[in-house]
Amino acid sequence: MKYLNKLATAFCSAALGLMLMTSCEGADLYTVGSPDWLSAKVDSIAEAKAGEVGPLYTFGQTDFSSGWWADFSKYYVIPAGEIWDATFDLHINPDASNTYKNFALIICSDAERGGRTYKEYGAIRYDNQPSGNSEWGDHIDRSLVQSNLTFETDTDPGIGKLGGMVHLTVDRSGGGLIVTMDNGTVKKTYTQTAELPNLNADATNTNIRCFICVEGSYIDFWTTNIDAFDENAEHQPLSLELSGVPSEVLVGTSLEDAMANVTGYVAFEDGVSKTVTAENLVFEAIPNMDEVGQKTLVAVYNKTFRGENCAKPVVAIKTFSVVYELSAFTQTVVVPNPVVLGAEDNSSAWWSAHTDNIKVEPKETKVVNFTNYTTGENNWNNFVIVLNGADVAKEYAVVRADNYGWGDGYAACKPVGGQPNDDAWAAWRSAMNGAKVTAYITNNGDGTADIKAVMHGTDGVEYVQEYNGINTIDPDNMYFRFTVDACHLVFDTELGTPDCTAAWWSAHTANVKVRAHQVCTVNFTNYSSGVSNWNNFVIVLNGADVAKEYAVVRADNYGWGDGYAACTATGGQPDDEAWAVWRDAMNGAKCTAQIVNNGDGTADVKVLMHGTNGVDYTQDYIGINTIDPDDLYFRFTVDSSYLVFE
Repeated sequence: MKYLNKLATAFCSAALGLMLMTSCEGADLYTVGSPDWLSAKVDSIAEAKAGEVGPLYTFGQTDFSSGWWADFSKYYVIPAGEIWDATFDLHINPDASNTYKNFALIICSDAERGGRTYKEYGAIRYDNQPSGNSEWGDHIDRSLVQSNLTFETDTDPGIGKLGGMVHLTVDRSGGGLIVTMDNGTVKKTYTQTAELPNLNADATNTNIRCFICVEGSYIDFWTTNIDAFDENAEHQPLSLELSGVPSEVLVGTSLEDAMANVTGYVAFEDGVSKTVTAENLVFEAIPNMDEVGQKTLVAVYNKTFRGENCAKPVVAIKTFSVVYELSAFTQTVVVPNPVVLGAEDNSSAWWSAHTDNIKVEPKETKVVNFTNYTTGENNWNNFVIVLNGADVAKEYAVVRADNYGWGDGYAACKPVGGQPNDDAWAAWRSAMNGAKVTAYITNNGDGTADIKAVMHGTDGVEYVQEYNGINTIDPDNMYFRFTVDACHLVFDTELGTPDCTAAWWSAHTANVKVRAHQVCTVNFTNYSSGVSNWNNFVIVLNGADVAKEYAVVRADNYGWGDGYAACTATGGQPDDEAWAVWRDAMNGAKCTAQIVNNGDGTADVKVLMHGTNGVDYTQDYIGINTIDPDDLYFRFTVDSSYLVFE
């Protein structure tokens, strides 16, 4: 492998000379990540050569205005067993007062950022703040970080020490992952001996990709021993997948307007991929848009990766309906009373305990999250859902977890679920003791109802039980309740810890689906450490696979993600004094959040926060895009906060 500019040649010559000198004196030879003199030497070489050579490239705004996730380095692909070695000049804003205004190394799968197969191992930022977010990601262990400069808060002095010529290594030679960042003054290391899991869509591909993201800084990139990934090479398209196709379109809408928010995920040769907008696609509806009814959408993409005409276009097909009136559903997450149903030793007999009766309005879905515990003796020793009227004697249907039910309305429904044989049922019974369950109870508004239960078993398997088309329902008088039979249920009422010490991203609620043209409402109380604006609730919009992330939005008028970039964020406070008042008022604030699937490839998040000071605050994120309307879910997470759902 070769270095890529004159500076590298000078650096290697100087390093060789020093190695010879030190070896004559009996010192250790140079190894990656070891010499303290490295950054100082690179600095001196850079100064000496400043009039002769320039950096390979520069990224980040030179006026220090780069926001987070806006300016990036090129990609560098690191095979298993290899080392990426790079040097760059980090320019820190002399007026910076926040320790995070530097750079972060992002480690990800071998895929394009924002593509459907893009997954992150995590990020390691140059500053070290154990109580903050200087490292994150599901596959990064913060306890493995060491640094000779630690900040207690993100406003500690000393950020200027991070600037200058930085030597970065990402070492996979030993099977694990060793990351070193060193400018001669500040040295930060991450040492993981365990092998990284393979997050690539192709299991035979063991490469990782790395890139650098700056915030409030900029970088002159000088040397690398691995060529940057060539994004401009000629790659032919192989496949096209569509997102954001509306499930329903009002009659009279043009095809161009109907598909304005559609995006296409294009896979190209050599594992390259990217997401393209509707302007880059050609659409055809069969039959035409003039009459109501189901339509077949044909989309064509006819370009190479760099935008030239391709040899063979790729095609994707989806269906949608042209309608006179859009469907309208609301959805509310509820926590039944009592919070624990049944005796905790699973001794409660059949029908011996019930939750409160909960009403479901026409075209509304109620969602309930709980943990199911069972004796495991019989299939029916698990949760049971009862559909009835306000008078519980008016019973429409009783349905169990094990693909069985009864009642006048049950006779017409179509159960989907169950297990194929005795061995599978035995495995299911065992997995249901401690299973995390999300139940959806839907009043279709037309005299029918649907019930769906997604059961995440303790064996890691997701089991689904559905009862669709339960009839004889009075849509204006439909309620549900839970009962037990040699089991007990613990309903999810809280997230985080009451002392507000739960770290960022350390806890999530269950993934809740929001159908096209559905508005989901969640009521909860927010408790906060009050230290920073972001120490409150966070809402994540993603697909059924949570790695398919559309947007992450916070309580304090801030967010990120591909879908977030297009939205209009409305909220926040005008000055530091108002923010301080808001932070205090959020500790115990009563909140109502609405998550809206507009059905056209966009989503909205609207939050009303009734503060403990009696003031109502609002925070809206309108027009989050890149949404697949048939695959929109949400979940809550915390950051030194604690949520109690109602």
